[in-house]
Amino acid sequence: MKDLLKNTEERMDKCINSVNREFATVRAGRANPSVLDRITVDYYGVPTPIQQIASISVPEGRTLQIQPWDTTTLKLIEKAIQISDIGINPNNDGRVIRLIFPPLTEERRKELVKEVKKMAEDGKVAVRSVRRDAIEKLKTMKKNSEITEDDQQNGEKKIQTLTDRFCAEVDTLEAAKEKEILEI
Repeated sequence: MKDLLKNTEERMDKCINSVNREFATVRAGRANPSVLDRITVDYYGVPTPIQQIASISVPEGRTLQIQPWDTTTLKLIEKAIQISDIGINPNNDGRVIRLIFPPLTEERRKELVKEVKKMAEDGKVAVRSVRRDAIEKLKTMKKNSEITEDDQQNGEKKIQTLTDRFCAEVDTLEAAKEKEILEI
C-alpha cells in the first residue's frame, strides 16, 4: 500500500512538472529561451532541438539571440522559427539570429491567459487520471484479498488528499503565470 501511495505521488509530481514545462513555453512579454523548446531543426536529416545546435542568450529584456555552433545551420534555424507557431520573425545578420519580442497587446494577453487556463485544466485532468488508476489498483487489491476494506477506504482518502494537494498546486502555478502575463 505504501508503494502504491509513493508511486501515485511520484506520478502526480510528474504531472506538475509537465504543467510547469508547458507554462514555460508561453511567452509573457519578456524574452525567454524556453519558447524555443518545441522547435526542431532538420539537422542532417535528424529533427534536432535548437538548444542542441546553438547557444541561446537574452542580451536584452525583449531579445533572444541564437548563435549556432555551425554557421551552416543559420538558415535552417531561421526557417524552423519562421514556420513555428511563436509568431516572431527572426533577424539573421549572417552570424547570429535575433528574435525581438514586441510588447503584448491586451487582446493577445487574454488569449494567452485562456491558453494557460487550458494547460492548467489539462494538468488537473492528468492528476485526476493518476488518482483514478490508483483507486482502481486499490479495488483490485481488495478484490484479491490483499488488503481489507478499511485499508481500501484509508488508501482512497490518502489518494484524494494527494489529488487535492496537487490540483491546488496547479491552481497556484496557473495564478502565477496569469499574473506574469497580465503585468504590463
